[in-house]
Amino acid sequence: MPSTAKIESIYTDGACSGNPGPGGWGVVVYFHDSSVHEIGDAAAKTTNNRMEMQAAIAALEFLKRSGQSHPVTLYTDSEYLINCVTKWVHGWKKKGWKKSDGKPVLNQDLLSILDELNSSQISWKYVRGHAGNIGNERCDEIARAFASGGLPSLKQVTVANTTTNNTENNHVNDYYSESLNQTAVAKISDSHDKSTIINKATIKTSKIPSDTTKMDQNNQNNALNGEEQPKELRIMQLRNLVETLRIADEIADQGYLITSSELADLMDVHASAVTSRGDQWRWRNWIVSRVRREGNQILWELERADVVEEED
Repeated sequence: MPSTAKIESIYTDGACSGNPGPGGWGVVVYFHDSSVHEIGDAAAKTTNNRMEMQAAIAALEFLKRSGQSHPVTLYTDSEYLINCVTKWVHGWKKKGWKKSDGKPVLNQDLLSILDELNSSQISWKYVRGHAGNIGNERCDEIARAFASGGLPSLKQVTVANTTTNNTENNHVNDYYSESLNQTAVAKISDSHDKSTIINKATIKTSKIPSDTTKMDQNNQNNALNGEEQPKELRIMQLRNLVETLRIADEIADQGYLITSSELADLMDVHASAVTSRGDQWRWRNWIVSRVRREGNQILWELERADVVEEED
């Protein structure tokens, strides 16, 4: 593999709505030539810890298929995941996958896979979540998009300076083509049982990571691909949407004030997409108004648009 295709670092993250509930995970792979490769998937019923593990498994499998032997740093905001893989798993295996209290270890199926894939090549590093780290923020964006039933566009690597006469580079392209094909399928499954295979959204290629998130991007993707999605996924998306709208309605009815980050989570967008909209704007059935600042946070109020319009 040419030096331009060597992996420099990997970020992973998982998300879950309900815990247990619909979940998703995301992986962002950074290369020495500044190219980026993103992977993501969803599960219909799962937990946050399982999604963190699934992301790490996908990352390690991608690294294994690359055939690289030099050290790679894997960043995650899950201290639980790091402790499981680097500390606790050794004792659990000796005790027959039992904890100190004699109870079975949770998520043994995924931990066994992680333990097999892990090696001294991997340096596990903790990164604080939602702290502005580009790799972590992008992983979180991908994971939350899948957890909410969306189909985010994923960046994929391009190998520079390849020619049809270069055998080594052709093998590299074959490897990434295989990876693209594998990434082009999402598995919607529960934590123990059967799974349904669905087509993913169109995969885009880019060498520059972007932090820009458009308002309601997931809804736009769903609208474009809605007819191609299976009925089960469309129903799950509708249920997630109804739950989001119900929460927003309750916030408005009770007169609660919420922060920019909380509002961004509710709308499933990046916090910058909230603060850049101005002091007052409309989102679906609500008028969103900036109320005041408390410390480093801006507080927002939601009012039903129909109520505001009647008062006007």
